[in-house]
Amino acid sequence: MIPHRIARLLAAAAALALLAGCGAKEDRTPPDVPFAPWALAHNAKPDFASVEYKYPLSVADLYKLTPKNLALLDQEQVDQIYARLSAGPIPDGPYEGDLFFPRGESGKLRLSEIAGGGLKGLLVNVAGKKLDLIGEFLWKGKVFYRDERLLRNRIEDLGPLKSAGLVEESDANPLQEIEVKGKDQWLLFPAQLYCGQSLLDGRRESIIIDYAFTDQLPGYRRMPDMLAGRDGFIIRDEIRMVRPGFYLGRAYIDRSFVVNFVLYNDEIAEAAKADFMQTGTTAQDCWTGTQQRKVITAAAK
Repeated sequence: MIPHRIARLLAAAAALALLAGCGAKEDRTPPDVPFAPWALAHNAKPDFASVEYKYPLSVADLYKLTPKNLALLDQEQVDQIYARLSAGPIPDGPYEGDLFFPRGESGKLRLSEIAGGGLKGLLVNVAGKKLDLIGEFLWKGKVFYRDERLLRNRIEDLGPLKSAGLVEESDANPLQEIEVKGKDQWLLFPAQLYCGQSLLDGRRESIIIDYAFTDQLPGYRRMPDMLAGRDGFIIRDEIRMVRPGFYLGRAYIDRSFVVNFVLYNDEIAEAAKADFMQTGTTAQDCWTGTQQRKVITAAAK
């Protein structure tokens, strides 16, 4: 006979393992949300206005999307999801982040390959592997300063950047720090925040994260910050809200699309979940366009 107390512990452990297994399985399965049919030819791709009208995403659909399972979709499907989102509120505070490649595409972003022979300014002195380090940092954790319309990227470990010679020491301009979840992190790569036209879907605005004029922003450090700016890759990101606390993003280098990314804050997501599931609405800081999104909640069905 197994003692009652031990039996309860085993049962609890089994339940936790089952829940963990379910979560892992969900992240290995593409989200079950509607998509318009498409083919590979450019003229066979559907119009976004038609996609949104015929295949609106319900609130339940939005909660089927996770930062992990989006990578199990084709790029066309990721694009169709993005086009059916609105910008939502400009975020505030720290967000976790990660880049992702759609199903069937390479899982490694190499800025050195993207740059090719077109490097300019100081980039000509930066070797390929050093450039690839920048890609590992630019679409990870971020801190939004909503009132200042400013963003900075969170770097937990400066070791790789310092080893590559990409961090300049300056007593006059010391590195800025922040503590997130008990961890000290450094803040680099400042960017401007504003509402602007999406480079994918011009029917409504997105939240723009713009590094072009990073050299004019507070906290700017010539190295490595300039690599993201107008003398470097001219990086411009745009994001739209999937649901509160969770944003889907698109990264561009000199207006050419290079990679998808996600940003999420679990505390914000949990605090806003009940209200958003009930109403399907949230604050909108950017122009929502002439085609208004259909809001389908459980109560509306």
